[in-house]
Amino acid sequence: MTNDPADLTVADYLDAARDMAAAGRPFLAHLLAEEAARRVDDPVTAQSIRAQYPNPTTHRD
Repeated sequence: MTNDPADLTVADYLDAARDMAAAGRPFLAHLLAEEAARRVDDPVTAQSIRAQYPNPTTHRD
């Protein structure tokens, strides 16, 4: 892991999002996935990432 956030990759953010989701921290997972989606050039891929980690404060079951 790097000390400079600018050096983090999309994969780094997605790994962290998965870890946070597994740890029961859905909002942090959402924020990390949102940053990953912002770093992806393909809008379809970005939307797919966002769909996997919806905002838990606006998501209703």
